[in-house]
Amino acid sequence: MEQYDEKLHEECGVFGVWSEAGTQVAKDVYYGLLALQHRGQESAGIAVCKTDGPRDIIDRKKDMGLVTEVFSEEDFAKLQGNMGVGHVRYSTTGASNLENAQPLVFHYLKGTLAMVHNGNIVNDEELKMRLFDEGLVLRGTTDSEKVACLIARLRATEPSIEKAAKKAASILKGGYAIILMSPRKIVCMRDPLGLKPLCLGKIPTGYVVASESCALTAVGAEFIRDIEPGEVLTISKKGLESDRELCGSKHAHCVFEYIYFARLDSKIDNISVYSSRFRAGGCLADTYPVEADVVTGVPDSGLAAAAGYADRAGIPFRLAFQKNSYIGRTFIKPTQEERESAVHMKLNVLGDVVRDKRVVLIDDSIVRGTTIARLIRMLKHAGAKEVHVRISSPPFLHPCFYGTDVPETSQLIAKRLSTEEIREKIGADSLGYLKLNDLNTITNGMDICRACFDGNYPTEVYQETE
Repeated sequence: MEQYDEKLHEECGVFGVWSEAGTQVAKDVYYGLLALQHRGQESAGIAVCKTDGPRDIIDRKKDMGLVTEVFSEEDFAKLQGNMGVGHVRYSTTGASNLENAQPLVFHYLKGTLAMVHNGNIVNDEELKMRLFDEGLVLRGTTDSEKVACLIARLRATEPSIEKAAKKAASILKGGYAIILMSPRKIVCMRDPLGLKPLCLGKIPTGYVVASESCALTAVGAEFIRDIEPGEVLTISKKGLESDRELCGSKHAHCVFEYIYFARLDSKIDNISVYSSRFRAGGCLADTYPVEADVVTGVPDSGLAAAAGYADRAGIPFRLAFQKNSYIGRTFIKPTQEERESAVHMKLNVLGDVVRDKRVVLIDDSIVRGTTIARLIRMLKHAGAKEVHVRISSPPFLHPCFYGTDVPETSQLIAKRLSTEEIREKIGADSLGYLKLNDLNTITNGMDICRACFDGNYPTEVYQETE
């Protein structure tokens, strides 16, 4: 059964704090997770410990739901510690249930660790067999559990958790941002290609690590830098210790962070998310000009590109939709009829803006085509004379193996239909996608992964089935 919510999803958001002994960080982690809520809405969790406490005590709370639904004031009274890690999840591997929610806390011969993970490991079956050969049978289904078990196993022979993390990083393939917390330090790992983002900030009493810079701002942290692809960074009472031995020259930053995933006020690898989306709109205006009266965007991901299109084309930008931010996760509606009505509950057209107007409608992507078709019908029902659709990404043609929930190819409308056939199916008066070469423009020429558009994967992956 087709879901209403056809937007792509990032797998997770991760957050970590190391602070001086005596301070309490659980609420900082909470606020950081609130800022990362857009990266996952299925579950949330926090784990904390004290650097001057027992080596095997890590307190944790995790549950299904949004951050505000999972935690209460009573929870913060129990989550006592000056170090903490947090996680918000949208599942791309493993079932959506409490068992697979993070942080993962695992015990091994030399102590206890907590781990939060964003991304997807493409050699996870290899890891599973490796662990099986060592006599370890995994209970869960996620690659996160496999990574956690691998690190715990390596720690048995490595002199420190950071050495075990580095050894694990040399084995793992795929995209990942991982934060490990032992009772004395925090260790951060970013995949050598830089597929998944991770950045470092400074607070008066210590340091903060997060998937996006907007989460640093949420806790009053000063942005220091992005953690380098392949870097293993340790935070302890000694300060910062960086191991860059696995850092290389080949990078493949996920371009969809800039198109859709990341929050507008974030900077990732020194590129402003807002500016990149604004530039995408300008590229669309250059490639697909049209005579129109107003430019608008689908809230919220299409608005910055719409502003860029309007600015370049010299056409007024207007807000044409009122978004009800309190509807919540409409993709859990149980019946198709309810999904059909959910879009009307979540977005209302401002009739005075579009009536008797030729409208340019900007969105970030088309996956199956159902949502954009409904929005076009709503605009025309409200009196729009024409609706010209512009998409600030190229057509999706291939699945993602690195932690983005791109559906199987049979569900990708651009895999089955030509642009003209899509235009006709969704009811648009014209349709234009961002050109592949324009991806370099919006990311200032950085090395990017665009495999979901062109099929050129930066690492060996499992063969997709047509």
